[in-house]
Amino acid sequence: MAEPEQLGPSSESAAVDEELLRIDGIAMVRLLGPQDRLLTSIQHEYPGVEVHVRSNEIAIRGDAESRLRVRRLIEELLELVRSGQDPTPTEVRSSARMLEADPNAKPSELLGQVIVSSRGKSIRPKTEGQRAYVDAIDEFTIVFGIGPAGTGKTYLAMAKAVQALQRKEVSRIILTRPAVEAGERLGFLPGTLTDKIDPYLRPLYDALNEMMDPELVPKLLASGTVEVAPLAYMRGRAQPLDAQVLTPDGFVAIGSLEVGDLVIGANGEPTPVLGVFPQGRKPIYRVTTQDGASTRCCGEHLWTVTTRDDKRRGKSRVVQTTDMIGRLRQSHFHRFELPIVQPVQMPTRAVPLDPYALGLLLGDGSITCQTTPTFSTADLELVDRLQACLPGVTVTHKDRYDYVLKRTDGARGGVIVANPVTAAIRELGLDGATSATKFIPADYLINSDDVRLAVLQGLLDTDGGPVVQRGRTCRAQYSTTSPRLRDDVVQLVRSLGGIVYWRTRQAAGRTPGHANGRAVPYRHDAYVLDIRLPAGVEPFRLTRKRELYASTEAGRPQRYIDEIVPLGEAETVCIQVAAEDSLYVTDDYLVTHNTLNDSFVVLDEAQNTTPEQMKMFLTRLGFGSKMVVTGDITQIDLPSGASGLRLVTRILDHVDDIDFAWLTSDDVVRHSLVGRIVDAYTEYDERAQARRFEREQAREFANRAERRGHAGPRDHLPRKGKS
Repeated sequence: MAEPEQLGPSSESAAVDEELLRIDGIAMVRLLGPQDRLLTSIQHEYPGVEVHVRSNEIAIRGDAESRLRVRRLIEELLELVRSGQDPTPTEVRSSARMLEADPNAKPSELLGQVIVSSRGKSIRPKTEGQRAYVDAIDEFTIVFGIGPAGTGKTYLAMAKAVQALQRKEVSRIILTRPAVEAGERLGFLPGTLTDKIDPYLRPLYDALNEMMDPELVPKLLASGTVEVAPLAYMRGRAQPLDAQVLTPDGFVAIGSLEVGDLVIGANGEPTPVLGVFPQGRKPIYRVTTQDGASTRCCGEHLWTVTTRDDKRRGKSRVVQTTDMIGRLRQSHFHRFELPIVQPVQMPTRAVPLDPYALGLLLGDGSITCQTTPTFSTADLELVDRLQACLPGVTVTHKDRYDYVLKRTDGARGGVIVANPVTAAIRELGLDGATSATKFIPADYLINSDDVRLAVLQGLLDTDGGPVVQRGRTCRAQYSTTSPRLRDDVVQLVRSLGGIVYWRTRQAAGRTPGHANGRAVPYRHDAYVLDIRLPAGVEPFRLTRKRELYASTEAGRPQRYIDEIVPLGEAETVCIQVAAEDSLYVTDDYLVTHNTLNDSFVVLDEAQNTTPEQMKMFLTRLGFGSKMVVTGDITQIDLPSGASGLRLVTRILDHVDDIDFAWLTSDDVVRHSLVGRIVDAYTEYDERAQARRFEREQAREFANRAERRGHAGPRDHLPRKGKS
C-alpha cells in the first residue's frame, strides 16, 4: 500500500490554507469507515479544521499547525489500516489525544499491540495509560488497576489472563469479585444461591465469552481450568480447627499453628507456615479416599487431582471440594486421584532398641518380661539378623523354633545386671504386651525414615510376606491381632509414601487351628493389611521374601477420592505454606493445599472489599501466579466506606514486584461522553472536598476561640476589607 501523497497547498488561491493527501482507493475506504464515521470523528476532534474527501484525495483546510495535526492523525490511522486493522471512532479519539500530548507519539504502534484475538476481534490497549497498565501486568507479579469506569481495567486484565493461559504460562484462570454491592444482601434476593450470585459475576462471564470460543468456555469451567467465583468463596478454603496437620514432630491441630511453624509438604520435607487466617463457621465435608483415609474441610477447600484424561496429557488440575461432589466416578473408575506424600523426613531420635530388632520382636517375640525374652522362627536368617542387631545379647537355641535372648556376659552369682532387651522393652512401655495389645512406641513412629522402614521390615519379615497373583501386581501383606499395632503399621506405611487397606477376620465362626495335634480356637479377631509401597522402598530384608517380591512388578500406590459427605458446620482456619507447590499433609497423610499456584487471578470491583478481605486475597498468591486487582476508589458501596483497595494503596505502595497503575478519564474508551461525565464528577468531588475543608477549618477556629473564653466565635472571624 502506497504512502499518502502530499500534494501541498492548492494553487487556486494562496489565501486558502488547504493541504491535499492522495490515498489508495482500498485504503481510503477502510480509513473512512462505514458511513464515513471515522471522517466524522476526525472532524469532531478538530472542529477548527475542514476535512473533505474527493475521490482518493483528502483535503484539509485550516491553519498550518492544525493541518499538520490532522495529517499526522491520518497517517497514524493509515498505519493501522496497513497492519490489517480497521480503526474505530474510539481509536481515532485516543490517537488524537496522544498526538495532542506528544506530536512525535506513535499511536499506531500502541494500537497495534494485540493481546488476544477471537472471532475476528482484536483486544488491545487504546491509550497510553492502558499500555502502561498492560506492560505492568507483564512485568510485575501483582498489579492494581485503579481508575474510573470505562477505562478497560477488568477487560484488559481478563485479556492478559486468557493470553497467559493460551501461552501455557499458567494452568488456570480465577476470576472473582465481591458478591454484595450497594448494601444489598443475598438473602433477600429471589432464587437459589447460584441465581443470587450470577448477576454479580455476569460481566465476567460475558467478557470471557467474547475472548474465547463460546463452546470451549463451559468445558474450561467444568474442568476447573477457569473458575469464576465470588470473593467470599475464595476466602473459605479452610479446615476445622481440630483437623490434623503433619509436622516434623507428628500431627498437631491446624488451629494451634502459628506463622513460622514447620509443617510437612508433599515432598516429605518441612516447610514453614507463612500465614494463618481464621475463617469463622463454615459448612464442613468429610473427604474419604478408597483406602479409608479421610479428613474434613470446607466446600471451597482446594485439592490437586489427576484424572485419567490428565494422565494422558501429563498434567494435573486444582479443584474445589464441592466441584467433585456427584462426579467421583467415571464409568466404574474412580475419577480424581490425589498425590501421595513422599517418605516423610523427620528428625532422628535416639531409641533404646534397634528398630529392625523391635519389628522382629513385635512380630515373633515374647516380650512379657515375666521371663527372659524369647523369639520364635523357622528362618535361621532371621536369627542371625536379630543377633547382629543386639550387641551384648546372645540369641541361643532353646527348642525346635524357640530361641532365648540372653545377656552375653551373664553368669550365676555376683551383681545382677538386667537383660539389655528386657531393660529396653520396659523403657518403651512394652513389658507385659501380648499379641493382642502390642504397639509401636511413639519414638519409632516419629523418627527418621530409616528407623520407620526398619521397624516395618522387621514386622513384615515375621508376620508378613509378598502376595503374588497371576495378572496382578505384587503387594505386601501383614496380619496382627492387635488393633493398636494395626493402626501403627498403617501410619508407618503412609509415612513412607505408601497406601494400605485392611480388613477384619472375625474370630467367631473361624475354623480352629491346630497345635501339637489338638484344635486351638481363635480368641481374637485378626486384621489383614494389604500394603503398597513406592518404588525404592524395600519392604523385606529376609532373602526369600525379598526375592519373591522383586520377581513380580510391584503395584504403584494410588489414592483416589471415594466419598464426600456433609458434616454440618464448624469453626475453621486456613494456612499458607512456603512450599513451592503450596501442598501440605493433613489427616491420614492426605495431601492438600490452600493457595493458588500457576494461576492468573483477577479480582474485580476491589473497592468493595474490606481490608480483611483484601489481605486474605493477596495472601492466596501461589508460586508461578499473577494477580490483577481492579477497582474505582470513587465508587465504594461498603456501608462503612472502609475499602481494602483504598487502604492497600498506602500499605503496599513501596513493596517490590507490586505496581499501581492509575487510569484517568483520558483512558476512557467508551462513549466520549463517559470521559466528560467522569471529569465532571471529579471536579464536583474536589469542590465538595474543598468546601468541607473550609468548614472544618472555620469550626476549629471557632472552637479555639470559645475555649479561650471570648464573647463568640464570630467576633474572631476575618471580615471583608480588614486585615
